[in-house]
Amino acid sequence: MDQDLDIERCDFESRINNTTHHTDQNGLDRLIVRRGLPFTITLHLKSGSQFQAGVSTFRLIVETGPLPKEQSGTKSTFSLTDSTSKTAWSASITSPPGNVVSLSVSSPPDVPIGLYSLTLDQGQKVKLGEFVLLFNPWCAKDAVYMEEERDRQEYVLSQAGLIYKGTTKRIKASPWTFGQFEAGMLDICLKLLDENPKYSLDVDADCSGRRNPVYVTRVISAMINSNDDKGVLVGNWSGDYDDGVRPSHWTDSVAILHQWADNCCQRVRYGQCWVFAAVACTVSRALGIPCRVVTNFGSAHDTNSNLMIEFLYDEDGNDISDDSVWNFHVDPTPQEKSEGVFCCGPVPLKAIKEGELTLKYDAPFVFAEVNADVVEYMKLTNGRMVKMRGSSMDVGHFISTKAVGSDERHDITHLYKYPEGRPHVCRTHKIRPVFKRLPLRLEYVDYGDTITSDRLIQLVLIIIESSPREFHKAKRTIVLENPDIAIKVLIIFFTNSF
Repeated sequence: MDQDLDIERCDFESRINNTTHHTDQNGLDRLIVRRGLPFTITLHLKSGSQFQAGVSTFRLIVETGPLPKEQSGTKSTFSLTDSTSKTAWSASITSPPGNVVSLSVSSPPDVPIGLYSLTLDQGQKVKLGEFVLLFNPWCAKDAVYMEEERDRQEYVLSQAGLIYKGTTKRIKASPWTFGQFEAGMLDICLKLLDENPKYSLDVDADCSGRRNPVYVTRVISAMINSNDDKGVLVGNWSGDYDDGVRPSHWTDSVAILHQWADNCCQRVRYGQCWVFAAVACTVSRALGIPCRVVTNFGSAHDTNSNLMIEFLYDEDGNDISDDSVWNFHVDPTPQEKSEGVFCCGPVPLKAIKEGELTLKYDAPFVFAEVNADVVEYMKLTNGRMVKMRGSSMDVGHFISTKAVGSDERHDITHLYKYPEGRPHVCRTHKIRPVFKRLPLRLEYVDYGDTITSDRLIQLVLIIIESSPREFHKAKRTIVLENPDIAIKVLIIFFTNSF
């Protein structure tokens, strides 16, 4: 006959569990754990009640969100097993029979993150308490897994960093406090998820979607700006900040997020790109998603998704363009809508470098930020568009982030794009209009000092027809082959005579 347990209290062992799960910086007063890694709880039974294997049986229920469902992954009911599972919610006894019962509870590595309740069911249900479950960069089965501990220390646990601003000729590092473990930050970050419009539209789908870091980062990107929702920051580039805070005044995310939460989710005035990025980094790290702030110098804003930045001027020289190139830019500023909402990404870094522009999310836009071609046109009064000479503007240089474990600037341009050679005019040739191929010979003395270690030469040919006056341009990248080198060794013998 089954014997019910008479529970006096439940100890979530937050001091031990939080330390093991790398959440102790949040404090030790409540249980905060990471998915895919077991944690321990202890049931203290009233006098006269004892747990006996095979006699005492019960089930545990974990639930998250206001409408928990088994089929949505937001609810799970499970019985005791001999050992915990790595793929499903499970629990096993780790103590001998008696009036103190220690349980090892394990969550799957792909379960939704958020605030959970834990209930013991033995015919009658007893709520044991609540805990927070986060993404787990230490778990190899979690989608956010990072292999190197030094990277996890920097991109998950570090509360301070540097953000790069300025121009390619004058890159400036500005300190920023992310403060993801400061008092109240985790609850504010969870509140941010609950304030997003998808939660109001379909709470079941939204809470279920929180198993996927891609889904969560898109919510974060959308909620950091307040364009479509009760998001955190208002963007302002006008120079007039009298009714708010100048973007350059902010130096930490904590003040911004507290102001938003303490004022009933009223949007905070004002932010610009690095402020949006820093707050997004804070929320991501708080939820267990590794994140770093990256600055792109010479960042293109492609409004029509043609992978080209088109500057348009009238005959008076006035800029009438929609496209633009920022001297520097840090995502996730709300520049364009993505699936109807002001947010951006995430898109795989490899897809940007390889030009795989059919992948989600916003691959063409992000690719253009670092790799767009720049062209200039003049719009004549008769409506005719005349293409101007090639612009000297380039995009995607000195892409920078703070180095792991130090305050040095780490240039990661190579992760986003293949190397580009420095422009160098070798020689100008005048060609008469003849109908045969004319070889153009480029001497090493003309281009040798511009060759990069990647042995790439970008050859640009511009042909100007005198009548009618038209401009033609062709471009090709040439990879140089290593020449064969013959080495002759002269051996000289010396003899000693006595």
